[in-house]
Amino acid sequence: MRRLLVSGIALALAGTSLGGMATPTTTANALAPTQLPRGVVPSHYDVSIVPHAASMNFDGQVTITVDVQKPTSSISLNAIDMAFSKATLSSVDDKPLATPKVTVDAQTQTATFTFAKPVASGSYKLAMTYTGKIGTQANGLFALDYDTKAGKQRALYTQFENSDARRFIPSWDEPAYKATFNLDVTVPSDEMAVSNMPAASTTKLANGMSRVTFQPSPKMSTYLLFFGLGQFDRATTSSDGTEIGVIAQKGSVGQADFALKSAKDVLHEYNQYFGVPFPLPKLDNIAAPGQSQFFSAMENWGAIFTFEYSLLLDPAIATQSDKQEVFNTAAHEMAHQWFGDLVTMRWWDDLWLNEGFASWMASRTTEKLHPEWNTKLYAVGVREGAMARDAIATTHPIVQHIATVEQASQAFDTITYSKGEAVITMLEGYVGEDVWRTGVQRYIKAHAYGNTVSDDLWRAIDATGDKPITAIAHDFTLQPGIPLITVDAESCQDGDTTLSLSQGEFTRDRPDKKPLRWHVPVIAQSIGGTPVTTLVVDGHGNLKVPGCGPVVVNAGQSGYYRTLYSPTAFSALSQSFTQLPEIDELGLMSDTWALGMAGLQPASDVLDLAQRVPADASPEMWEEVAGVLSGLDNYYKGDDARQAVLREFAIARLSPEFARVGWTPTTGESGPTKILRTELIDTLSQLGDNDVIAKARDYYAHPDTMSAELRKSILYVVASHADATTWDKLRAQAKAETTPLIKDELYSLLSTSEDETLAKRALDLALTPEPGATTSAGMISGVSRRHPDLAFDFAVAHRTQVDKLVDSTSSSRYYPGLGGASIDPAMIGKIEAYAKAHIAIGSRRVADTVVAGIRYRMMIREKRLPAIDAWLKKNGG
Repeated sequence: MRRLLVSGIALALAGTSLGGMATPTTTANALAPTQLPRGVVPSHYDVSIVPHAASMNFDGQVTITVDVQKPTSSISLNAIDMAFSKATLSSVDDKPLATPKVTVDAQTQTATFTFAKPVASGSYKLAMTYTGKIGTQANGLFALDYDTKAGKQRALYTQFENSDARRFIPSWDEPAYKATFNLDVTVPSDEMAVSNMPAASTTKLANGMSRVTFQPSPKMSTYLLFFGLGQFDRATTSSDGTEIGVIAQKGSVGQADFALKSAKDVLHEYNQYFGVPFPLPKLDNIAAPGQSQFFSAMENWGAIFTFEYSLLLDPAIATQSDKQEVFNTAAHEMAHQWFGDLVTMRWWDDLWLNEGFASWMASRTTEKLHPEWNTKLYAVGVREGAMARDAIATTHPIVQHIATVEQASQAFDTITYSKGEAVITMLEGYVGEDVWRTGVQRYIKAHAYGNTVSDDLWRAIDATGDKPITAIAHDFTLQPGIPLITVDAESCQDGDTTLSLSQGEFTRDRPDKKPLRWHVPVIAQSIGGTPVTTLVVDGHGNLKVPGCGPVVVNAGQSGYYRTLYSPTAFSALSQSFTQLPEIDELGLMSDTWALGMAGLQPASDVLDLAQRVPADASPEMWEEVAGVLSGLDNYYKGDDARQAVLREFAIARLSPEFARVGWTPTTGESGPTKILRTELIDTLSQLGDNDVIAKARDYYAHPDTMSAELRKSILYVVASHADATTWDKLRAQAKAETTPLIKDELYSLLSTSEDETLAKRALDLALTPEPGATTSAGMISGVSRRHPDLAFDFAVAHRTQVDKLVDSTSSSRYYPGLGGASIDPAMIGKIEAYAKAHIAIGSRRVADTVVAGIRYRMMIREKRLPAIDAWLKKNGG
């Protein structure tokens, strides 16, 4: 699943902090965790569905082949929002045996079938007839309404991860209960039905209906089943004998052409990498209008689901960033076809095996197939995203204990995705690409169609190479936090530099915390020298590096740790900053920012580095500079006089670079340059650059002069600085727009205004049907970026209405996230009170994390900004 992070949450979802050394996970041979009674195991589902889109409900019949492992008087499975009209137990040759009593428990999301006499051990068929609900948010079977030039349309889709298959089929809705599925659906004949497998047959019925029967699925977890229905078009290609398709609303499938071509290349790459060919006869990617507060795409086996904004490229509005996101999203979901679908984590504790690996594989594949995008530099940003959340007390290990459905939903966070990816990057760098790949192939082949825990992967890698990784992997996945490698001493003799290293722990909110211990693979390199590696164990290590110039620790930036240099060593690196490889420039600046904000070195050091960036530096480096200045600007929010000084310096620093890049894209310019242009427009707009704002308004007034690539950025500038007249004009455009992708974008822009009065109007609008059922929650989140206190108070005051706009998997994180950008101490009490009243004790990760973020920002404003003020005064800000 391609997840979304809730707007305003600058920190990770939380867990418990562990002490001491990491301890190993349970073995794969242990029983899988379950919330259901043990002793009955499904092996096959025959499912028949008749959806009624107009009345928003469906009829269902399912016959489940089960193995009763010991005599039992009842069988319990998962079900929610269902009404049962009939249930029977039969022999496997269809001889009726019993009619059980059915009891539904909404709290535990279960249905229990109780028998007059105990059912003996053996194989049976449990058949049920039931009805269910079609929702308006992406949980279970749901409907999406959208505008077209021909009028309103309604399409149906399913979304089951993590625990919503139980809304569609009464089932053992847990990842370890793998089974095969036969699905047939009775649907309007003029609509396209799609599922994981190709259609085996289509039978015409009366009244314009047809029964579509799909081929049997492979053995898989319930959350991977998919069904979609609507007025669709499909385009196809093939790769290595597999038919690849993209499916979209009629008239828009051509906008998926890039995604289709990319899928062809990616599937071939993955077949080669994993050493196991894609095992299904087809692989579709289904585009849907709308959005979710929880995810953007889902890896249903053979039938990937993706919201349009992450799959289609509308030439009227698409950007280079959109293009790269389409590729990366598809690569992520396609990686899941092996890591997650063919081989599935045993329980949600090891969710990172799905998501961290898919994120890493997508990054690797993007870099390999599109080297011109220079995305290898993005590894630093991935690491920084994880570390921003991993450095506070509310972090959690990558492998975490999951006890409830809500906790499983919260596990889809930056620790699972980004830290998981960063740790894999480090481990692959330690053992080498070939060993890692061979180990992955061994793992996939050994566990195909089964379930695993993390240790199964470590054993496969250890069995392949001569550098064991289990101890390192345990340290980085079973305990939370970030190692801090300090360069204690540095001396040069006979052309070599000897480093003395010590290992502590980097935190942002616990300066006196006793550090955990890790086995840390460290790579160091003098400028222009040869990289060397050591393993820091028990908190200490030494390293001899060829050359006597400044030395970069974590050279190449593959390590998951921060590096703290002595003032002398940092000064030498700073003086030689432009001689470093680009990725090390980014790494040094990122470490300097984080260490400075934590008080471990002067906070203003990052500005010294920003001053050294030359005009001809890479676009990625200038993006980093813009990000630093934008981040500081946010910290000054509400302090107009001091913020004005920072803004004067920031605009003066960025304007010459923007003048060099210019407003107009040039033929043949690089992808990174295109992205830099939009980043600079957005940042200079945030900083209040009057020239940029005026030019954007001029483009808006003369739309024929507006480049399609810049339309989003120009509209963002106009919307964020809008007056009432402009806001009304944007709203009128949104109402008149018939392309869902553009319509959603325009409504989202209405929530970005700096003007509080207009922000209030956006909030009121979000509670009306006008923006659309899946757009409104995003509008409230959009307001929270600039007006967090306003948005939080509004949402809580209108909670009954807002609840209907948020998918259930996002509910416990959505409301606290709205307050995430606040700098008001009163927000802490509001969030804590909300959590106490509405969120279960074991599911308050986001609430605790948002509170930690607010306290952190308050600390920055009090303790770190004075050093920035002094630097600006000294350097002409």
